[in-house]
Amino acid sequence: MATANIKDVKRRIKSVENTMQITKAMELVATSKLRSAKERAVASQPYFNTLYETMCEIQSDRGFKSIYTKKEFLKTVLVVVLAGDRGLAGGFNHNVLKLAEEKIKSLEKDGRTVKVFPIGKKAVEYFEKRKYEIYNKEYQISENLTMSRAISLSEKVISGFRNGIYDKVELVYTTFVSTLVQNAMSVTVLPIESNDLKDLDDTKDNSTSKDKVKKSALTLYEPSAEEVFDGLIPKYISGLLFCSIVDSYASEQAARRTAMESASDNASEMIDSLSLLYNRARQAQITQELNEIVAGQMGNN
Repeated sequence: MATANIKDVKRRIKSVENTMQITKAMELVATSKLRSAKERAVASQPYFNTLYETMCEIQSDRGFKSIYTKKEFLKTVLVVVLAGDRGLAGGFNHNVLKLAEEKIKSLEKDGRTVKVFPIGKKAVEYFEKRKYEIYNKEYQISENLTMSRAISLSEKVISGFRNGIYDKVELVYTTFVSTLVQNAMSVTVLPIESNDLKDLDDTKDNSTSKDKVKKSALTLYEPSAEEVFDGLIPKYISGLLFCSIVDSYASEQAARRTAMESASDNASEMIDSLSLLYNRARQAQITQELNEIVAGQMGNN
């Protein structure tokens, strides 16, 4: 009986050691991918920030009107959801998908029709399983999404908005705060509300903002501010989506690294506990064998 118990414990220790090797390897891979993802996110920010500042300047012009700033929402909303391509990333996928579902239910409660544009394999699987109306599921793999594909994605989003297929576009994704903190959030992509742009710009230095207002007042846009603004929209949306996807991917790798590190630590603790149990069982077996030997010798005498 003791021999069988020792064999079970030894087999379990071996199984946990094999699992820990896998989690350690996944932790190292996630760490490497996180480093490159953070570099991509940092490299993409200057382009988007410059474009964003230009659009703020154009919108500051009085009497500015554009189809992309129209605030008359009708019936249909497109919700773009960014999730991961793989699991084993802690609560990363769960948090963003839960927020997206809450957003969808809130819109439906207000009488809106919702179309879902999932990006990432986990998002596609999640909304397909729950029978949501999926607008497009072409972008299942978010890891290798390049800027050219982001432009193609933005063209699909803009085309549906211009053609009246939907009247508003919401983006739900996870933003990278630190290696230990990633927050799921929702932002409005279209229509672009000037208040949102001004609020973000107000977080910067006031003197810099005043200089920008003076600069924008002296800027003359040809053929018109509206046409320049509409021409920049594809670049703005593609830049926004690309930065969000890169940010979300970095968050996924950070969440996976943390989860795998925790799993490796738990496996190590479990191995220590099982080793102690194994040693006790082994000692009990040795003691029993010695007792049997002594009893046998005493019986012979």
